[in-house]
Amino acid sequence: MKNFKNPLIIFALFLLVIFATAGLTSCGDDDFERSEDASALKVSQARTFDSVLAVNSVVNSSNQFAFDLYSILKGEEGNIFFSPYSLSTAMAMTYEGARGQTAEEIRQVFYYPEDIQILRQGYAETINQINKKDKKYELRTANALWAQKNFPFLPEYFKAVENYYGGKVTNVDFARDTENSRLTINKWVEEKTSNRIKDLIPQGVITPLTRLVLTNAIYFKGNWETQFPKQNTGEADFTTGADKKVRVPMMFIGGRKFNYTENEFLQLLELPYEGNELAMLVLLPRHELAEAEPYLKADKIKELMKDMRQEEVDVYLPRFKFETKYLMGGEQGLLGRMGMPTAFSEMRADFSGMTGKPDLYITEVVHQAFVEVNEEGTEAAAATGIIMGVKAVLIKKVFRADHPFIFFILEKRTGTILFFGRVMEPTR
Repeated sequence: MKNFKNPLIIFALFLLVIFATAGLTSCGDDDFERSEDASALKVSQARTFDSVLAVNSVVNSSNQFAFDLYSILKGEEGNIFFSPYSLSTAMAMTYEGARGQTAEEIRQVFYYPEDIQILRQGYAETINQINKKDKKYELRTANALWAQKNFPFLPEYFKAVENYYGGKVTNVDFARDTENSRLTINKWVEEKTSNRIKDLIPQGVITPLTRLVLTNAIYFKGNWETQFPKQNTGEADFTTGADKKVRVPMMFIGGRKFNYTENEFLQLLELPYEGNELAMLVLLPRHELAEAEPYLKADKIKELMKDMRQEEVDVYLPRFKFETKYLMGGEQGLLGRMGMPTAFSEMRADFSGMTGKPDLYITEVVHQAFVEVNEEGTEAAAATGIIMGVKAVLIKKVFRADHPFIFFILEKRTGTILFFGRVMEPTR
């Protein structure tokens, strides 16, 4: 078999970009399948904005963010896989409660439209489309909010998140039952991703000061429109870099037509899934990954896709399966470096749209993803958790001297300790 050099399999995030938006960017308003199910999300009653324009805005935002995030992650070793849709959706629910500089930084990093109604309608339409019934593949997404019971959240914030993102609120007790709260959230994620995303939120990420966790989960399973014959799969070399080779199970299908384009630097292949509504794009540099870098932008990929034509192509693709996990929080973390540090600042973050005062900040953003590609098709899942804590400076302090303590009596101007004592038993 052939020797394969550097396929851009690490850039399989194309899969999630496309399956989250397939069929949405080119259809007319009447093409949307509006569910009569009571679970369908509400859309602006006045329908001020054209549905397609609203969806396109959300799609373009998510895709642009995808390439920005990849440009940060590309320096890491090994495979890369994430769902820009999952991250963008979870952050959109958070953005609903952001104000001032905090909101503006989030909006710019995620390319959200300035008009919140366009964002809301775009997500409501997109989520309804993803969760539509009668598909030849499995594709579903879900959102949820996990709130500290008895904490004074604004009802209008929760209402907006439920109406436009389907994020229903569950009350938990982070303060007194931290670990069980974490396990409850992780169990929900497992169920929504067919057990592919386990232990999304690690121990220690949720603390007694956590007040809100926002979660998104997305799951996909689909068969190829044209499956790879299993008898064609055989061992082959895969060049991982610097002429280092590993043996991999290489799938093969020949003599079939696929959407395809190429130039002197790369080849681009579309592998459709059954029903031809979703597809995986595989971008294969001619030699090194660096050759593809100038094309790893949303507008450049759009241009390449316009050039794709039906061609007879012999396709060799490795069978693969892996998981990834990213902790993105902190002012100097991934998202902070991308341009939104204020959201992670205990002193400066403003999420007063959630509670009426700036008492919350993001303590961590966790993202986990899974992908398996084989002869039959693809299974992929991802989940995002955004953890929000209460600012320590705003917590009511309690000083209860009901156990042994040390005390001093001092002259404050000079700091002289006049008396020094220890109380072990006040009654003696």
